[in-house]
Amino acid sequence: MKIGNVELKNKVFLSPMAGVTDLPFRLICKEQNCGMLYTEMINGKALCYDDENTKKMLKIEDEEHPVAVQIFGSDPEFMGRAAEIMNAYPNEILDINMGCPAPKVVKNGDGSALMRNPKLAEEVLKSVVKNSTKPVTLKIRKGWDDNSVNAVEIAKIAEASGISALAIHGRTREQYYSGKADWDIIAEIKNAINIPVIGNGDVFTVEDARNMLDKTGCDAIMIGRGAQGNPWIFKRINHYMETGEILPEPTLEEKINTAVKHLNLAVREHGEYVAVREMRKHIAWYLKGLKGSAKVRDEINKITSYEEVVSRLNEYMEDALTLV
Repeated sequence: MKIGNVELKNKVFLSPMAGVTDLPFRLICKEQNCGMLYTEMINGKALCYDDENTKKMLKIEDEEHPVAVQIFGSDPEFMGRAAEIMNAYPNEILDINMGCPAPKVVKNGDGSALMRNPKLAEEVLKSVVKNSTKPVTLKIRKGWDDNSVNAVEIAKIAEASGISALAIHGRTREQYYSGKADWDIIAEIKNAINIPVIGNGDVFTVEDARNMLDKTGCDAIMIGRGAQGNPWIFKRINHYMETGEILPEPTLEEKINTAVKHLNLAVREHGEYVAVREMRKHIAWYLKGLKGSAKVRDEINKITSYEEVVSRLNEYMEDALTLV
């Protein structure tokens, strides 16, 4: 698969997620054969003001490629300048966020709020495309709410503005992540435009991925919540696409060892204090559904040292394996 001039090894991508898709998590997903990694969304205006915390989020390791950096904002001038700044970074793709439902984002007219103003959306798209030396992609939702479903209109504007590929999450902004993702809108967009279409929403299993491809005809799949605590989903979907065989679910040992590896990467990147706290949600995701894991999760939520977290995870694993 190609997006612009960028060759991709496979068509199963990691969705950008605020507070989740930082460098350590991306490296874990890359190990599991993720076709393209997306950073957390970057504030275009903050990038223009040379904000230090924003620049830290843009750290990309050699083994990550190909990488898409996602920027958000609704001021065409600032977004164009942000695109120009990103030309100096090593990411292959520049992505525009027009799907984030978070109140603190939409109150400024950014994220999915931009879909309510197609004319301004077009100005933002054209400004970014004009100033970027890299392929520019766009991520949208179905619309703001059920009374303003305009994803097809925005998709056509995007294609006409020079966007190289479009990702569509089959929910409205008002749905956030509730209810069911509408895959029919993905198929509608696939039939309406000629650039690659990336389907997003409710892919949690290998079967979900197969069904999305079959039902929508989309060119690639983007996985968000389905990858939380489950980076193996990329490897398992790709293996199924290549062989027709569904690999077994990861073992308890694989889950614990990966959680510890993820923690090590987080400590290296963020320092122990931040990493131990940031990893609590990831560890809860890794342990989800495992017998007796609620108690361990509660304990880990109170632990503040790296050694203690690792010790408690290993203790849990040994106990569980002994019972087997």
